[in-house]
Amino acid sequence: MQLHKNKILITGATAGIGAALLQVFLDLDNEIIAVGRNESKLAELSKVDKRIIPFKCDISRQEELDRLTQFVEQQHKDLNILINNAGIQYNYNFGNEHQLLSKIENEINVNFLAPLKLIALLLPTLQLNSNSAIVNISSGLAIVPKAQAPVYCGTKAAIHNFSKSLRYQLKKVKVFEIIPPIVDTAMTAGRGKGKISPKKLADEFINAFKKDQYEVNIGKVKLLRIINRMVPGIAERIMKGLTP
Repeated sequence: MQLHKNKILITGATAGIGAALLQVFLDLDNEIIAVGRNESKLAELSKVDKRIIPFKCDISRQEELDRLTQFVEQQHKDLNILINNAGIQYNYNFGNEHQLLSKIENEINVNFLAPLKLIALLLPTLQLNSNSAIVNISSGLAIVPKAQAPVYCGTKAAIHNFSKSLRYQLKKVKVFEIIPPIVDTAMTAGRGKGKISPKKLADEFINAFKKDQYEVNIGKVKLLRIINRMVPGIAERIMKGLTP
């Protein structure tokens, strides 16, 4: 992949992994359509660098996705990279939690349905441009799930398999998948140990991105995948024992 002079749309761009990816691509001289729900944070981003194009959007709502698509088609026909980063995770036990439906629907809508819809809506634009790519962010939990977040794990496993299948289908548009371990973001506050920084994730990804390495295992995920391949029972015991 060519790393500079791209126009890149990043969902969840105002914090965490999305903000780190935004910064690393800015450093490489790209234009970024920064998508998020927090209007004040988006306004702050746009003041930092004129190459940042803010767009307020709740990707879980179809009418918002339609509005974003219209914005791209009318004003940014040169979009060539889509990064599906936005995600949410709730930790709960199906046997103990009441009124689960809203949490289930929200996780599935944001983590799985929204990326697929956005790809379907923006693929015609991506296919018209050179050096085009889709980047989906799954999780090490797509490979081996943890007990406390079954719906999140399910959505990330779905993104993992979807990314593979889409890669088989598309010829011109490259399909990448970032598979991170636990990352030090607001979403993981109070959870887990040994977190990596969003910047470290972004730096590792860029090294793989420029080499066209389509499945990008970040940090400890490399070891987890080896353990899961050779002794899956141990990998499952490790992940089953994770604390929230």
